[in-house]
Amino acid sequence: MAQPLWGKKGRTMDLFHRQPKGNDIHTGRDCRFCLQADADFAKRNPMDRLVASNLEDVASAHLTEEGHVQHRLAELRRKRAAGVAQALPLSA
Repeated sequence: MAQPLWGKKGRTMDLFHRQPKGNDIHTGRDCRFCLQADADFAKRNPMDRLVASNLEDVASAHLTEEGHVQHRLAELRRKRAAGVAQALPLSA
């Protein structure tokens, strides 16, 4: 017969629960790149503006998928405005 896990060796929860590590809270800050490059940055959802505070201002640092996508679109708009993007060949 299986014994309960709580009370044994000081465990207070079963093995299916995560053990608290103390780093589950995300701290974020506004993405400086998006703030500069996106004219509609102020209209974004507040969560979509945030990047992880311990990372650089890159698309993958955004806390939400929408923030990531908006960052990539801002990068593309900036490249297009600088004339870096060349005409793409037409596909069939």
